[in-house]
Order: sequence, then structure tokens, then C-alpha cells
Amino acid sequence: MSFLERAAALRAQIAAHDHAYYVLDAPTIPDAEYDRLFRELQALEADHPELVTADSPTRRVAGRPLDGFAPVRHAVAMLSIRTETDTTAEGARAFDGRVRRELGLADADPPVVYAAELKFDGLALNLRYEQGVLVQAATRGDGETGEDVTQNVRTIRVIPLRLATSSPPPVLEVRGEVYLRRDDFEALNEAARSRGDKTFVNPRNAAAGSIRQLDPAIAAQRPLSFFAYGLGQTQGWAVPATHSGVLDALLALGLPVCHERTVGTVEDLIRFHADIAARRDSLPFDIDGVVYKVDSLSLQSRLGFVTREPRWAVAHKYPPQEMLTTVEAIEVQVGRTGKLTPVARLSPVFVGGVTVTNATLHNASEVQRKDVRVGDTVIVRRAGDVIPEVVGVLPDKRPPGAVPFAMPCTCPVCGSVAVQEQGEVDSRCSGGLVCPAQRKQALLHFAQRRAVDIDGLGDKIVEQLVDAGIVRTLPDLYRLGVLKLAELERMAERSAANLLESIERSKQTTLPRFLFGLGIRHVGEATAKDLARHFGNLDALMNASIDDLLAVEQVGPVVAESIHTFFAQPHQREVVEQLRACGLGWAEGQGAGGAAALPQSGKTFVLTGTLPTLSREQAQAMIESQGGKVSGSVSKKTSYVVVGADAGSKLDKARELGIATLDEAGLLALMHGKALVAQPLSIPPD
Repeated sequence: MSFLERAAALRAQIAAHDHAYYVLDAPTIPDAEYDRLFRELQALEADHPELVTADSPTRRVAGRPLDGFAPVRHAVAMLSIRTETDTTAEGARAFDGRVRRELGLADADPPVVYAAELKFDGLALNLRYEQGVLVQAATRGDGETGEDVTQNVRTIRVIPLRLATSSPPPVLEVRGEVYLRRDDFEALNEAARSRGDKTFVNPRNAAAGSIRQLDPAIAAQRPLSFFAYGLGQTQGWAVPATHSGVLDALLALGLPVCHERTVGTVEDLIRFHADIAARRDSLPFDIDGVVYKVDSLSLQSRLGFVTREPRWAVAHKYPPQEMLTTVEAIEVQVGRTGKLTPVARLSPVFVGGVTVTNATLHNASEVQRKDVRVGDTVIVRRAGDVIPEVVGVLPDKRPPGAVPFAMPCTCPVCGSVAVQEQGEVDSRCSGGLVCPAQRKQALLHFAQRRAVDIDGLGDKIVEQLVDAGIVRTLPDLYRLGVLKLAELERMAERSAANLLESIERSKQTTLPRFLFGLGIRHVGEATAKDLARHFGNLDALMNASIDDLLAVEQVGPVVAESIHTFFAQPHQREVVEQLRACGLGWAEGQGAGGAAALPQSGKTFVLTGTLPTLSREQAQAMIESQGGKVSGSVSKKTSYVVVGADAGSKLDKARELGIATLDEAGLLALMHGKALVAQPLSIPPD
């Protein structure tokens, strides 16, 4: 196969995979294989520049920044359509009545057939294909002249660079809407908030702003989407007889077309409008209405235009998703994980189909950047299932004496220190063990398998225990009785007894598991093990200074500050002491900072096969509680290989390297400090 043929084959394959992934949401190959094909095409075109074509997928990679957008004169004007603001069924009937009058139809004449589709809330575009290849993309502008945004539009993966046809028309202009999905919009704004950057007001503004970026590299980073909904200029293309037929034909050419559409009489329009209204919040993108069009293109031609609007189409609106209201107060809520979120209490306003009285302000940086104050007139947005938020302020309507908002230094729920770590925009309550707002999360985290492992203590039981006021702090778990538990919904006496047995077993834990279960910010399983190994006992850790903590391997300033803040608060220490008083215990030794090392400090163990009584997690916890490390592979640095039933290649490797092997009994003896000379096990080969 020649270079030319290979390049053509690669372009076709990549285009097909793009369509399957971005348009059909049905990937056909793994990402790694797609990347391999793309890199091969890039390399071919780099070595042979004459192979580069206008429809090559490599052209989607953003080019150089522009100085400005060139004007584009539309061959066929991009006109707007009339808006029907009556959101009831009468809006559809009024449109049907106007159409019938313009066509001179009597009441006894057959009904007019209409096409109905969604009215997307984005930016209108005109895509020009010549001989099937995308050569230009332009914005609507004033309807007569738009701006050339081809370089940015090429980065939108759902838009084909070549039409899926072997006999493309000389010219085909496709009209449609660029938009941002709600989840992509939220992710875009969340990333901006984490950087302290300005956020977008709504998906429409984000889409329009992305398309009008002079630097296409920025547009390429925005997850834009597109739906085709009509035609501009056409040459040499057999235009279908109906609007619905046009959409089907565009879909066949590889262009994305929304499936939320219907064809029928005015009664069908009314049902469509009501159905979409009921499902509006569950749609993955914003709409502000539906569009009705006379389906027959010949009837459209007869109806013509009035001023700059077609008589054969109308936009039937829904209630707006952005409204003005005033801020009555700004309060701070504490989430399940301790995050402090400022919330605006609003004068009730009907927006997005519901009455809104509260709206999130996200964090202190966002409040300061938008300068939201009590008494301000603000723009509130609610779309879909997204929590209502304040997206802007009208400063000219600000009342005299309105003061800037200041984030509290302590948790408004429990009074613990509120911490905003360096480089983060969120403030958090540091009282995880005592804060009522975090109570359920603290219990679930403490009880999870990787922590003290209380089997059977799940979301629903924790919910009932906390809501009923039975458990307020972690030590309350160890004071529960069968009768109290049996009172809970769907908790039989036997189930209650089983849970109490599990709670009792959890007392025999390890120091790393206990530390992890406390939920100290930034202290995961690995850090908990490092802390236990270094300090050897809980008291040494609780009394450690920041300098002492910084001496621990893998502990930096942020983690050290978090641990120190946690144990510096008397109410946190009180909970820890109560837990110890309840009987929680573990083997403790002296860590690297003390007088002697833990018994197995510096030794590396490898576990293979199934042990008679110990699970893999139990054996690992036992080894780590003695200062040892557990590795997943055998090497010359391995101290012992612990062998159970059905041991695999790790045993073979141990024999090959002469590594000492232990069975479960040998491991237990070693952990309990009994004299032991480990010898290679006498296990016959398979």
C-alpha cells in the first residue's frame, strides 16, 4: 500500500471512529488504539506534507492564534424566528391558526403537518461543505454577515470534516447550533473555580465565548457539541420535500441531529411541548423552548417571510432559567465532608420551573470575585438538576451601606477551626469527629472495611442512628445495646446482635487502620501506615510538633499542618481518648522517633496463596503494625515470603532467590516475637 493510500485509509478509519465516539456515543476501539492510528497519520503527514488534506483529522488540532475574525457574507441570510411567549397549549394553536389563515385553509380542510424540535440554547453556525469537505464555518452575526470561525469549529469532534457520502454535492451549507452539555459546563466552571479563575454565567455564554476565541488552542480545550437543524445554500443536492426529511438526510451524511423531534398535527405539537417540558430538567443540555416548523418545504415557500422572520416557523418558549431577585442574607452551610459553602438566601423567585429561595455561592473566592453582598440585586440561574446559583450582580442597584462578605474563621455548626489550605479555594471545618454536619460521613468513614471494619454498618443504619439521636459521636457506637438497635426500621433482634458482634470485633484493630478511620484530612491509608511506623504509638503522634511530623517520610507541610491542627483541638482528643476507653486497642511499639524500632522494621514480606485463617488484609495489617512492609513482588530485598494454599509464581521466585518462606503459623510466631529460624518450606512442586 502506498503512502497516499495508507493516509486515505487512516483518515477514513479515524473519521468513522470519531463519528461512533462523539456522535453515536458508541466507541468502537480503545483510546490507545485510536491514539496509535492518529499518531501514525500525523507521522505520515509530517514526512509527506503533500498528503495533508482539508478533511484530515489532524486539522482538528488548533492552529496559530488569529488577530481577528474575517467577515463572511452569507449566501442565504440566517434569519431569526418569531417567539411565542404564551407557554400554554394556546401558543401552539395560535401558530397553527396563523399558518392556516396564510394558506387560505378552511376549518374543513385537512390539518397542516408540522415538524417539532428543540430550541437549543447556544450559538448558531453555518457550516459550508464543498465537494463534501468542510471549508468554512461562520457565526450568524447580523443575519447577513457573520464571522469566520473555521479554525475553532474544526476542533469540535462531532462536526465531520468530510461528509459521509461517496457522491458529495458541490455545495451544501448546514445550519445548526453549537452548545455545551450541562455536565461539561459544570466541569469547566469547577476547574475554573479551583484555579480561582472567572467562571461562565451559563452554557450559552461559554459556547459563544469558546467559538469566538482568537486562540484556537483555547477553543480546543472546551468540550463543545453541535446539532444540525437546517440548510443554507445548496448546489447539486437533491433537497428532500420535507423539513423532517432534511434532518434525516443530514443524519445520513454523518452530521449530529437531535433525536428529540416529532412530526404531526397541532395536537401533536401540544403533546410534544408538554412532554419536553416535563423532561426538560433531565435533558443533558439547556433549551429555552421548542421550535415548530411547517414540514412541507413547498408550503414553507408559499408562506414566505414577514420582515425578517419566516411565517412557517415559531419558537414556543418555556419559563426562563435566569431571573433577577435580591439577596436577603448570606449564610454558610457545612457539607458532609466539612466543606464550608456560602449560600445566598433570596427573595423567592420563579426560575427554571420552580420557586427558588436559596442559591449557592460556591466558596469565598467566588463571592469576592462576584462581590455579592446582602441587599444586592442578582442574576439567579437554575437549569436541569443543577443547584441554583448566583451568576452575577447588578452593582448599579446596590443599596447604600452594603458590606462585603467575609468567610467565618470557625465552623458555624461546631465552632472548630475553619481551615483554608494554601492553594485551595475552599474552607473546611476541622472538627470531623465532633461536627454534627459531618457526623454521618465520619461514622461511615470510621466503619469502612479499610478502617476499623464494622461489617453491617452501612448508609441506611447510620442514617437512622444519627437521625434518631442514638449516635452523636464515634464512642457512642461502642455503647449500643441490642434493644436500641432492634428499635430501628427493618432491624431484627438477630441482625442487631450480628452488628454488635461486628462492633465488638472492630475493637481489635491496628494503629494504621485506627488513624485512617479518624478521617484526618490528607491522611490516607499509606500516610497512616507511615505515621504508625514512625511514631510507634498514638500518644507520641498526638503530642508531635509540626517539625516532628515533617520528619515522617512522605509527610509535607500541608499534611503536617492538618494532623497538628486535628490533635491540637481538645474536643478531637477527647473523642480519641473515649474510643480508647471503650476498648479499642492495637499492638504498639516505639517508632523511629523513639528509643527502639518496631520488631519487623525494615523487613519486607510478600504474601502468596490463601492462608488457613487470616485474610490477605489481616495478614498485611499485622505485618505493618509491627513495622514491616508488604510488597506485591519477590526480589532480593524480600525478607520473607508468606505461603498459603495454591501459591503461585511468587513461591517459585522465592525458591529461585533462596528467600526464607513462612506458613501462617510461622508468621504468627514471628509477629509474637517467638524465636524462629525461617527455612524454605518443604512444599512439593505442582
